[in-house]
Amino acid sequence: MRHMKNFFSGLFSRNNDPKSIISFDIIDQIYSYLYNEGGNLELKVKGIKEHVSVNLFYFPGSLDHEESRSEIEKAGFSSSYEVLNELYKKMNIGTLSQEMIDQGFEYDFIHFQFYSEPTSDEKKMFNRTIKNFIIFFCCTDSIETNDFKILYSGTHFFDYIKGLLDSELLDFNNPKNESQAIGVKDFKLVLQGICQYLNIQIPDNIVLPSSENLITAEEVTLQTFEEFVNLVSRANIEEKELKKQSKLLFKNFNEDVTQYHSIVDGHFDFFESINCWNSDWKFDPEDAEYFISEMIGENLNFEYPQETYSHNLFPYIQSALEKLNLELMTYDTYGDNYLFFVVNKIDVVRILELSEIIKIKIDKLD
Repeated sequence: MRHMKNFFSGLFSRNNDPKSIISFDIIDQIYSYLYNEGGNLELKVKGIKEHVSVNLFYFPGSLDHEESRSEIEKAGFSSSYEVLNELYKKMNIGTLSQEMIDQGFEYDFIHFQFYSEPTSDEKKMFNRTIKNFIIFFCCTDSIETNDFKILYSGTHFFDYIKGLLDSELLDFNNPKNESQAIGVKDFKLVLQGICQYLNIQIPDNIVLPSSENLITAEEVTLQTFEEFVNLVSRANIEEKELKKQSKLLFKNFNEDVTQYHSIVDGHFDFFESINCWNSDWKFDPEDAEYFISEMIGENLNFEYPQETYSHNLFPYIQSALEKLNLELMTYDTYGDNYLFFVVNKIDVVRILELSEIIKIKIDKLD
């Protein structure tokens, strides 16, 4: 099956303000990065409270796990495609026919999440408020994807399906309240920061929300690698070994890029020095239970539907680990295998941040 942004018509005029950074051309380039490079992004943008989280999801696959199926049923729907059609109606996008659903295509959307200053009323109770911008692609006067619609929410998505369904169609040129106005202002900063972070060229005609560099590069030192080694090993490494591996990784980091293979070999050597599981891309639930139990030092059992294997097991594994405040991650081997390790859930954001800084690609597994 192939991913589709959405080839269905939008009934509104195209989002083509040549001066706005909230534009199809900018968002499409961010989408291309997410689609080709791993599906998620965590970064710190100057002027935005805490980290910005960006995730590429798709119908039906991203919602094809027990928790989402329960949320879908609770919302009164029988499938995620029905939820998607409900969202399309809200956005004035043509809905999927049963024939289209039966073809099994996958429809991508991007979820931006960050914190902003509270509104005047919210300040009485909060010092920050969450902002959700959910981007769906569509077509306007074209048979090719050339447009997008935004759903907005200023609440936490404790129930993800309910969160999507409760979100409002956003006219970012005319925010209807203070919450939306603050969100739109910060979303422009977020987009500029992501463009700077990913080296996306912003056209000269676009009015930038800030004249500053919104991404401050963190200096990479030996201590940076020591922090990384400590986090990915859950501090379960002797001081002597921590120092040794950190020095080797730091040395490789400073090598010329022509030494690519020796650098990557050094990454493998490091992960072999901590408690990890090198697995083929195909694995059984029994393998996962055995090797993850070995990594965490206690028995891990998780429930999963029959005939569920490999990456389709991730939601069930993560749900079981979450009860222990743990999460499964993998080093991106750029091959057909995984190099799994387990980390403290509280450390995931920082590990992903360090991963980008030290150029050791680590992937979240959802």
